[in-house]
Amino acid sequence: MKKIEATIRAYKFDEVKNSLAAAGVEGMTVSEVSEIGGRKSSTYYRGVECSIDLHPMVKLEIVVPDARVASVVRDIERAARTGKMGDGRIFVMPVADAIRIRTGERDSFAVERSTGPRPALLHEADRPRLRQVARRHGPEKLPTAITTPIPLEPRKSDAGEVRRHI
Repeated sequence: MKKIEATIRAYKFDEVKNSLAAAGVEGMTVSEVSEIGGRKSSTYYRGVECSIDLHPMVKLEIVVPDARVASVVRDIERAARTGKMGDGRIFVMPVADAIRIRTGERDSFAVERSTGPRPALLHEADRPRLRQVARRHGPEKLPTAITTPIPLEPRKSDAGEVRRHI
């Protein structure tokens, strides 16, 4: 996996975002930043000339699999380019590990859109969470990687009869 950091002109953000969405990029982190360097401009404030060194930019951070890096960089570059000084920069760096805090998923599973529990991550400690999934959505929603059955716990309903719940 690689992390792509792109600093682009603020007014080009919508164009870049639409280009990435069309390419299938589902998520990114966006920050408003200021850039110093390269271009210089000045303005007059109360009759005194003031130089403007800070220029508003937008910083995009995207983590993608290695196979998609070239196409994502190309899409950002094409959408953000004006041909003038100050278009921005793109940096590509390796990602050693990625962890989704909510589920504990790692690596590419943490970056992809989550569609439910992943079988490779299930272990004995997940049983309480799996019981909740089965209770809410039915046992057919449980992952198929569980080899030992989850024991059913008998519960009494308000009417007094015993029902079996997962």
